[in-house]
Amino acid sequence: MSGPLIVLVGPMGVGKSTVGQLLAERLGTTYRDTDADIVAAEGREISDIFVDDGEPRFRELERAAVRTAAAEHEGVLALGGGAVLDAGTRELLSSLPVVYLSMDVEEAVRRTGLNVARPLLAVNPRKQWRELMEARRPLYTEVARVVVATDGRTPDEVAQTVLDAMELKKETWRTQ
Repeated sequence: MSGPLIVLVGPMGVGKSTVGQLLAERLGTTYRDTDADIVAAEGREISDIFVDDGEPRFRELERAAVRTAAAEHEGVLALGGGAVLDAGTRELLSSLPVVYLSMDVEEAVRRTGLNVARPLLAVNPRKQWRELMEARRPLYTEVARVVVATDGRTPDEVAQTVLDAMELKKETWRTQ
């Protein structure tokens, strides 16, 4: 196997799942989400894993889910927002066609209200979202071959922008 066709990274609520499904449909391939893999394997929601077992345990599960999906899946793959925190995961992503879907805090508020059940945004969501992004933005940028801003765009527009951008980068796909 040669790995995923496109890997989507970015913050929670940016639309990785929606855009990933659209991309898979347009490319005639399958879609996979590592967060969904973890939920299926554990039989419980991610927020419950955080509460019951803590973030370190969730990150272990996430690291394993990303490695498995990157090895097995050849379609469009979406990673959880914090997957890039792991150095080994970032190294793994360095040889894959990664797209960073970005958005600013105002867009995050508009899309999610920042009041959705997100375990890392339980207290003062705007402030915590900004702090998470300050820590993660450089990591998303580090692993990405392409950055696509999602602010003010529909999922269809984002998907088309990703396809257009990746076509320009296609000569670098799977060459490493």
